[in-house]
Amino acid sequence: MVEKTDDTLQSLHARGLIAAEYPRVRALVDAIAGEGGPDELRRAGNLLARVGADAVLDEHPDAPAVSVAFTGHGTVSGLVAPLTAELARHGLLLKSHVADFDSYVFDLSDSGSELYAAKPDAVVCLLDASVVFDEVPVPWTPDDVRRVFTQKLELLDRLATVFESVGHGTLVFNTLPLPRSWSAQLVGLHDRARLGALWREANARLLRLMDEHPALAVLDLDPVIGGDLPLRDARLGVYTKTQLSGQAQAEYAREVAHLLRGTSGRAKKCLVLDLDNTVWGGILGDDGIEGIEVAESYRGEAFRGLQKAAKQIASQGVLLAAVSKNDLDPVREVLRTHPDMTLREEDFVRVIANWRPKHDNLQELAKELNLGVDSFVFADDSPYECGLVARELPDVAVLRLDDDPALHVEKLLRDGWFDVRDITADDLKRPERYREELDRKDFLHSFSSLDDYLRELDVQVRLADATGPEIPRVSQLTLRTNQFNLTTQRLQPAEVSERAAAPGSLVLTIRAGDRFGDNGIVGAVLAHREGEELLIDNFLLSCRVFARGIEQACLSAVLLHAREQGLRAVRASYRPTAKNGKVKDFYPGNGFRPEAEGTDGAATTFRHDLAEIAEPPEHIRLTQSLGGLHQ
Repeated sequence: MVEKTDDTLQSLHARGLIAAEYPRVRALVDAIAGEGGPDELRRAGNLLARVGADAVLDEHPDAPAVSVAFTGHGTVSGLVAPLTAELARHGLLLKSHVADFDSYVFDLSDSGSELYAAKPDAVVCLLDASVVFDEVPVPWTPDDVRRVFTQKLELLDRLATVFESVGHGTLVFNTLPLPRSWSAQLVGLHDRARLGALWREANARLLRLMDEHPALAVLDLDPVIGGDLPLRDARLGVYTKTQLSGQAQAEYAREVAHLLRGTSGRAKKCLVLDLDNTVWGGILGDDGIEGIEVAESYRGEAFRGLQKAAKQIASQGVLLAAVSKNDLDPVREVLRTHPDMTLREEDFVRVIANWRPKHDNLQELAKELNLGVDSFVFADDSPYECGLVARELPDVAVLRLDDDPALHVEKLLRDGWFDVRDITADDLKRPERYREELDRKDFLHSFSSLDDYLRELDVQVRLADATGPEIPRVSQLTLRTNQFNLTTQRLQPAEVSERAAAPGSLVLTIRAGDRFGDNGIVGAVLAHREGEELLIDNFLLSCRVFARGIEQACLSAVLLHAREQGLRAVRASYRPTAKNGKVKDFYPGNGFRPEAEGTDGAATTFRHDLAEIAEPPEHIRLTQSLGGLHQ
């Protein structure tokens, strides 16, 4: 099966069609990842890397791409192929820049380096134990290692500081696994224990650098390179200075791909679970409530492990839903009354149990939650159901769970679908707010007109300058909002902070609430002054609060503020993507006139002369606190 899929990819390459047929590549590479090993995936990545991102973008200008610069202490070029393949699985092109051998200190410390000149979206700095051991004396003691490792941590801290002042996007470090080839050189077991302890303490300090540097992500390689995975290939290490084995490089690339998927706004938002033989063992309709396996047996404990993992994921802001071919009442009875269930009905934003095709239910769920189906991860044990959903909804990430429930958790967590750098306070409240949103929709159905509904909803909005604790949420909105995102500029927290501190700039948060509860920070406006005009760099709004007049109220407030500050006009732009088409008329619908029409994916620019500013919708109660625009 793998050979057939790989032949298809090779056939496209041999005929020179990978660029032209690129929309097919994601499914082909994903099949290789699911059925093959790291060698097959690396070969696929090599094929794609030979074609190059530029050739694909010539054929498909809207294809999402991420630029990554690779640097490190040793040879890092081996990461390009596996990362190319991993990103292709997630619909992303890799534009790579590989630095010279052992140039990471120069690359990251010199603001004029080629690495910074390339302006990558992310810099991957691959670190390994030779960073330390290349500088210890011979013979050496654990105290020598402690001294050198401490110096390297101080260096990495300084490099991260320079990156935040000069670079763009995300800097990636990693913890340093300790190869046995070093610890075994100590014949005293007590000395080995001292080395192991100080090494782990130093890696812990390295991980904590993330607390001090918002643009930094440190990958913890201990859980990644566990089990039977070989850390090093001795011959590669000696002869080519490649300090990670091919398998370890593949796992490293997978972790980096998860991170880049999140920073490019493509992290998943909703886990949708089948129920029979997924959440519990057995078929509810056949076995009855008493007959399903949830605990108190080996298989039952395996299913409970899946429930615990799902509950843990959902506790961090991931939406949890169920779609099952069952009757609804028995499903609810299990979720409400079965004594051994870990997941309960209140853990789900929606439980759908009926006999309709699951892809139809997923589309309806997406509509109810106001999300794209590409926000979904769908997990099911049935090959038929998985195949049907994959065919009908190719943008859904489909997890075919193993027949053995002991492997469910590993399969669920394997691809880090929901990974992001940070979890915000708003994330933790997201499931509750989506459940409130479904209550709002039920409330809407009790009214004969939308105007009556909005008046009774009692929408309250506050538009204000972003405070320090709110910066991560503004960054998150730029990274994860795709539909109401006028320019799709992706900004890390450090970049948002820099804009907020700049003279003549506005970084505004939009908070909303209504009779059903507080929605928290649901949007942001980023703008800056240029001469006598205000330029809106981006306008963002969560899909949870579309169509309530919030965007019109906030835009009117920004326009009035610009006029009160003595400015003559406000300019803005709209850059089309595959997902933000619904807001293409936002600016012209609110008094802006087009200045320059964008073509081939370029932005269309608009201008408002501030002569006539529309009143905010009557049903909105708006308060504001906006700073000055003095340069």
